[in-house]
Amino acid sequence: MSPNVEGPTHASAPSAPVLAAYSYCEAVTGTQARNFAYGIRLLPTDKRQAMSALYAFSRRVDDIGDGTLPPEAKLVRLEETRALLGRIRAEEVEEDDTDPVAVALAHAARRFPIPLGGLDELIDGVLMDVRGEEYETWEDLKAYCRCVAGAIGRLSLGVFGTVHTGGLGAPEAARADEYADTLGLALQLTNILRDVREDAANGRTYLPAEDLAKFGCSEGFHGDRAPAGADFAGLVHHEVRRARALFVEGYRLLPMLDRRSGACVAAMAGIYRRLLDRIEREPEAVLRGRVSLPTHEKAYVAVRGLSGLDARTISRQSTRRRI
Repeated sequence: MSPNVEGPTHASAPSAPVLAAYSYCEAVTGTQARNFAYGIRLLPTDKRQAMSALYAFSRRVDDIGDGTLPPEAKLVRLEETRALLGRIRAEEVEEDDTDPVAVALAHAARRFPIPLGGLDELIDGVLMDVRGEEYETWEDLKAYCRCVAGAIGRLSLGVFGTVHTGGLGAPEAARADEYADTLGLALQLTNILRDVREDAANGRTYLPAEDLAKFGCSEGFHGDRAPAGADFAGLVHHEVRRARALFVEGYRLLPMLDRRSGACVAAMAGIYRRLLDRIEREPEAVLRGRVSLPTHEKAYVAVRGLSGLDARTISRQSTRRRI
């Protein structure tokens, strides 16, 4: 994907069936992904629609992995979804197709240079979940996170496009995909920390086994308290530091985006950074229930993103690093 794409490749207005398909995807996004929805509401209509289509397709993949079907049936469903993605890629989905998610994503892929292979990576990541894979090291977990979250960052960049701003040279701008990928990793690691007990209840462990062993947490998390003798706070603070470093690197994407796309990314990332702050302050809260932000705090983060404050701050920090 070119790092200089600034807008849609097709400007034609969507037909009534396509608009209906986008409306369906936006409804899915609004009800199933409140943090994500807060960010994309800052986008212009065409980009918001495309991001909703990406989310709705991604949600379908995630729901297969998280559902109650036996593993063999999940594998079949995931391969069926991959086949549908192949039809979208081949432009074989008509506007009157009965699948609104396919209709919307097909239209979005004609409008924007979306690297649809990222959705194949997402399917690969969910297949890892279905097969019950666990991760010995951070490098192992990072490979999984790149599939389920880094790929979403790169897909989103296909919708956002990038712009050259003062002080950004071509080598730096060419790293936009890398920064989008890294920001996705930061969001996913925050998710893993937030959902550690919920995942344990579903028989899943994402945190690296070597980290769990280092902090005496290898027994897992099956109650509202850490295992006896475990340094759970130490484990959480270790992973928080890792996530913060990823955020710092990933935020270098912001100056490469136009104002509204940057606001969208800043809002979504800002919400997760504040979640990380809460988790850091009270690590064992994640064992008692899902940590979340109140609506007014999310609204504040969105306004901060729309003001461009985060993008300007990161731009200044990036310039200082290059001097």
